[in-house]
Amino acid sequence: MEQDFFHEGELVAVLTTQPLDRTLDYKAPEGGCFAGAFVEVPLGPRKVLGVVWGPGKGDFDRAKIRFVIRVLDVAPMREEMRLFLERGAAYTLTPMPAMLRLATRAPGLGDPLSMRKVYRMGDRQPDRMTDARTRVLAVLEEFGGLAFTLKELAEMAGTSSSVIKGLVKLGAVREETSPRDVPFPHLDPDWGAKDLTEEQTEAAKDLRAKVASGDYGTTLLRGVTGSGKTEVYLEAVAECLRKGRQALVLLPEIALTAEFLARVQARFGAKPAEWHSGVTMTERRRTWKMVGQGGAQMVIGARSALFLPFRDLGLVIVDEEHDTSYKQEDGVLYNARDMAVLRASICGAQVVLASATPSLESWVNAEAGKYAKVELHARFGEAVMPRMGTIDMRQETLPSTRWISDSLAGKVTARVEKGEQALLFINRRGYAPITLCRACGHQIGCDHCDSRMVEHRFQKRLVCHQCGETKPIPTACPSCAAEDRLAPIGPGVERLAEEAALLFPDARVAILSSDRFGSARALKAEIETIAAGGCDIIIGTQLVAKGHNFPLLTLVGVIDADLGLHGSDLRAAERTFQLMRQVSGRAGRAETPGAAVMQTYQPEHPVIRAILSGDEEGFWKAEAAQREAAGMPPFGRLAGIVLSGSDAQQVMELGLALARNDAAVRAVGAQVFGPAPAPIARVRGRHRVRLLVKAGKGVALQRAIADWVGRFPLKGDLRLAVDIDPQSFY
Repeated sequence: MEQDFFHEGELVAVLTTQPLDRTLDYKAPEGGCFAGAFVEVPLGPRKVLGVVWGPGKGDFDRAKIRFVIRVLDVAPMREEMRLFLERGAAYTLTPMPAMLRLATRAPGLGDPLSMRKVYRMGDRQPDRMTDARTRVLAVLEEFGGLAFTLKELAEMAGTSSSVIKGLVKLGAVREETSPRDVPFPHLDPDWGAKDLTEEQTEAAKDLRAKVASGDYGTTLLRGVTGSGKTEVYLEAVAECLRKGRQALVLLPEIALTAEFLARVQARFGAKPAEWHSGVTMTERRRTWKMVGQGGAQMVIGARSALFLPFRDLGLVIVDEEHDTSYKQEDGVLYNARDMAVLRASICGAQVVLASATPSLESWVNAEAGKYAKVELHARFGEAVMPRMGTIDMRQETLPSTRWISDSLAGKVTARVEKGEQALLFINRRGYAPITLCRACGHQIGCDHCDSRMVEHRFQKRLVCHQCGETKPIPTACPSCAAEDRLAPIGPGVERLAEEAALLFPDARVAILSSDRFGSARALKAEIETIAAGGCDIIIGTQLVAKGHNFPLLTLVGVIDADLGLHGSDLRAAERTFQLMRQVSGRAGRAETPGAAVMQTYQPEHPVIRAILSGDEEGFWKAEAAQREAAGMPPFGRLAGIVLSGSDAQQVMELGLALARNDAAVRAVGAQVFGPAPAPIARVRGRHRVRLLVKAGKGVALQRAIADWVGRFPLKGDLRLAVDIDPQSFY
């Protein structure tokens, strides 16, 4: 698509990454520039990054308008990308500079092309190891074959550059001269195609045809756990590569990336580009630049990869599309699943939403014909779906300090004695969710949030899961100073592991929880050890539900199946159903049939009954009918208004003022509920108040909300955030 060209001295409108509510006029530099060019411009005494958004307005004294300093040596932002950012901003009610920051999150974009020295793992071990040398080699090992600059490696290892230079002389670290930002290796779509089942072949054929059309479309790829959805959508990726277009695969968890990269390399003969928080800044810059220049055919990434400057995006895969981690909950509030559909609709790409337990929104869209639907009903190979059952905890006689019932313990013992693995699942990190003083009843809370601190005995600290604040586990009560009266209440994975070690003294127990591992590579190593049979009993949080393959795992025991059913969360039933089905699907992936049992005090609950019966369609229909009757998403619209500030009274007064003057939203038929203190009323020292806006499905809600909240100027440190389509209500 040809872009407008501006000659030297012509006025151009530049959108900067600075928090301003408009574009700024500048004069085009010597040699001119295209619309979409990434530029460096003066703003007061500073130089800032911006993008030429179009012709200038000319509503300012021309004599005072300054020149663009320079055009950066990167591919200009395509018109479709600018449109994506504008539409995304309009939908989420996000200021455009914040959207632009999402699209420019790579370091050194303005650096000139040059050679540089990079450092990789060498092939010798030093004769003498020091702590500093050990840290350097550990970082290099953790990131595999990735290259580091000297500064990056020194910072990540927490050491000086001289230590690294010393390791280079010893051959333990390799120093190379490398051009900056080279293209990624070529991916061959015909390299390692696998034999698919008849059902998989038909599904892959359908997806390939959609990609080959070159048109926009969204498909829900639904298949039971272990049915081979990944192999099917990789065939769609292969078709995208054959057409010379780029593919993006979004994953919900960084821990899945290493395993997935190995599968991609086996299928296409080389590794693709990566984009997530576990990648070095050097590699992030390379990925950003190569995506824009066409030097990266495929990207594996977290949700923010949607904002990379693809030259010709032809396919977006959203794996585990139901996962809540696709919703960005701070800064720019967006749902990557919905943004993927928006971006694809603009650039004529296909979207594949893959899940064993799709979100109700996607299920409804597929039922209505808005999305196409491809289904896989059979597990791959000889594996069959596990037998499902419950243990009625009302019939068990457990002491208050135990959580594994005798019935479940017997089943675990039987599996371990056969040389098989068992998983005990509880969706709580740490050792105990509450620390209580038995003398005065005080529960230890965070100093900065209205939430209880969670004991992490492995770290020997209390941790706030809201703001990340930590402190040592005290020996005396902070309230009444009583010694040795603090008691952990309730179980987390660490406490469950402690109980398992007592119940099964001869078994090898491993804990899989995100907070137990300092890096994605360490987690990957543990997962590989477990998959190879390196433990007998796995104690895990929801991390284990996200696509890992454990061939020896034949029993899943859910410790507290009722945990997600409490409270007033709109999606509580849906999320519990998804999580339980995903976790139970981990069992019996090889020839040995699996079983999944849920400990519950409510075996008659509709969600528990739906999980046992396997009647997923029945569950979705019932859940959809309830939501439709209540006018709730996806049959109605919600928006959250979150107010925060250091003064609780000021925050509530702003909320009351909004509620009293809500004519702009009532005019479109919307209702306003609140204000009320948020369920967690203080986070990081800021008091929080929420309002909820509910409207019909076809209402132009964003325009009404923008008009409504725009009439209330924010004073002092008051902040107002709008969450369109909220996923959580904390």
